[in-house]
Amino acid sequence: MKDSAPILVIGISSRALFNLSKENDIFENEGAEIYKDFQIQNEEVILEKGTGFYLVESLLKLNSYVANQRLVDVVIMSRNSSEISLRLLNSVSHYNLDITRAAFTTGAPLAPYLQAFNIDLFLSAHLEDVQGAIDSGFASAMIFPFHLKPQYPLNQIRIAFDGDAVLFSEESENIFQIEGIDRFIEHERSNAKIPLPKGPFAPFLQQLGVVQMLLPKDTELIRTALITARDSNVHERVIRTLREWNIKINETFFMGGLSKSKVLEAFGAHIFFDDQISHIEPASKIVPTALVPHPTKR
Repeated sequence: MKDSAPILVIGISSRALFNLSKENDIFENEGAEIYKDFQIQNEEVILEKGTGFYLVESLLKLNSYVANQRLVDVVIMSRNSSEISLRLLNSVSHYNLDITRAAFTTGAPLAPYLQAFNIDLFLSAHLEDVQGAIDSGFASAMIFPFHLKPQYPLNQIRIAFDGDAVLFSEESENIFQIEGIDRFIEHERSNAKIPLPKGPFAPFLQQLGVVQMLLPKDTELIRTALITARDSNVHERVIRTLREWNIKINETFFMGGLSKSKVLEAFGAHIFFDDQISHIEPASKIVPTALVPHPTKR
């Protein structure tokens, strides 16, 4: 038993952890009662692994590297009722996932419970819950379906991030979208020595860095990448920002508008976080991906 509270807490929905595409189709097309009956009738049928499975499995394995300190905890968070939770929990047990916490809300939104579980990252296939989490100030992303490949899990956890509106705030992204590329470059160059405001995933990356520091020094069990559409003309502010935050990114790619897919394939990410659907859709055919929605304008 680990003595201390975990450093990093991941909340994940049942559809992000396991492949529930068939079950979700039943729910959408045949209704809640048929869905409930199906799940109860199949309680002993183990669910297939979903998009977020290997990320969760690999993060939980980090707990074996440090004594008296639980590095990572995972909480299953589901809109299902506890009445139909047995199939999910049986699958967790079948795969020997060290998950002991769960929340079943019977249709109620999950965002209000993130603080109660001290969640650092929330992953779900349900956009409404992800949007609610982002609007509440939590790192959150909507996982896209992905056909898991035989090379997973990797010996090394690899997590890739977009920059603007993910690690950094959407301030500069908005300038680009509204005023164009020339004004964006001018703004970034004139503010090169001013750190970018933090985006929704900055706190998660910082907590991930704490985990990295606590792992044995002769291992590199976590590797991170920043893959941004920016080009090298506006790199200075990014580098100075990460330095100011005291964050080490292992690999950084300034794509200058090129597709990110081939770089993601070469990097071999367990997951890639981006705010642009135009980047997510092609990437989701190559690596597990998750969409980070922008905060709701108030």
